[in-house]
Amino acid sequence: MQFTKSIEAFKKAQEIIPGGVNSPVRAFKSVKLNPVFISKAKGAYITDIDGNQYIDFVASWGPLIFGHAHEAILTAINEAAVKGTSYGAPTEYETEMAELIVSMVPSIEKVRMVNSGTEATMSAIRLARGYTKRECILKFAGNYHGHGDSFLIKAGSGAITLGLPDSPGVTSSTAKDTLIAEYNNLDSVRTLFQEKGNQIAAIIVEAVAGNMGVVVPTKGFLQGLRDIATEYGALLIFDEVITGFRLAKGGAQELYNVMPDITTLGKIIGGGLPVGAYGGKKEIMDMLAPIGPVYQAGTLSGNPLAMSAGIAMLKLIRDTPDFHAELERKAAMLEAGIYRNMEITGVKGLINRVGSMMTFFFTNETQITTYDEAMKSDADKYARFFKMSLESGIYLAPSQYECLFVSYAHTDKDIETIIAANLLALKNL
Repeated sequence: MQFTKSIEAFKKAQEIIPGGVNSPVRAFKSVKLNPVFISKAKGAYITDIDGNQYIDFVASWGPLIFGHAHEAILTAINEAAVKGTSYGAPTEYETEMAELIVSMVPSIEKVRMVNSGTEATMSAIRLARGYTKRECILKFAGNYHGHGDSFLIKAGSGAITLGLPDSPGVTSSTAKDTLIAEYNNLDSVRTLFQEKGNQIAAIIVEAVAGNMGVVVPTKGFLQGLRDIATEYGALLIFDEVITGFRLAKGGAQELYNVMPDITTLGKIIGGGLPVGAYGGKKEIMDMLAPIGPVYQAGTLSGNPLAMSAGIAMLKLIRDTPDFHAELERKAAMLEAGIYRNMEITGVKGLINRVGSMMTFFFTNETQITTYDEAMKSDADKYARFFKMSLESGIYLAPSQYECLFVSYAHTDKDIETIIAANLLALKNL
């Protein structure tokens, strides 16, 4: 493949955009390549500006669960756009979207629309603090909840610790209100609550971790968080920006039968357009302005284009027979094929998968259930693997620590193609 136009486009972009990209992972730094610039996409395929076509397993980082440019979603967007793109005033689209979300997500009784997953999580923790009248938030090492100051916190010298700023611009006073525990380690959570339980407003957690690669909650972990939060009067927030509607109609909370107090959503409910939402129990959500004292606002929240696209997407999920079962079948087929390839080639690795999201770790570990175990993976080997996959026409996440997403648009032939490309790449590693 030739990438001449993408290389030139990246050079030009770097002159006027910091790092040449508007979101860091797009720069391909962790796979030591220049990024490819995309010109168009349809179904399971994307095409770059050099004319190279790829089977896409990134799906715009998860939202395109029916693939690119689905006709029903395009029709909904077009019908809304000709009436106007934004009003800064209420529309019936917002109510219809809210009704769909409430009908599908078990724990949500009321929902507020915002413009991104980051905005949803930032707003959710402010709401939790306002509702509980407490200041601290407990999060987990390796979980990502967007780029809000309270989330850009790293663990200190121990696994159970007060947070430290993880980015210039985050103040130490902000960091001190974020406590860091270890994902899948309830003892680390209990210890923090024993020390500071009366100060903790909420636990926020990726119900299935997707930003240190896929890391699955161990048996009893999510229920344990529910029990601890209830015991101490804290709220439990599930970040389902990635998992919402992807793992089940009701997301991870339906799959694992654990109900949070607040849920954050994004990705899929925008149908490919920018969107976010947070929702929960009525008594909590009614703390929000204009009826409550917790302020949150957004001029473009509930934008009619995003709402129309999201409504079409959720209706497709709701009305497609055996939708999640079919995603599971395709993803299981892919997982089994990669494991066969590992046996043939002798390459050491591990696949973590829940439904249609998975990560192939290059590791000697027998399991990956924590951030520390995930970080032992061979990122350099993944970079070589990524390059060979890209040159074979397979577009994967440009990081060892992200997800591969199977969409409804992927055919069995597409799955077979990636399995064949995977075998070739593993042989050449």
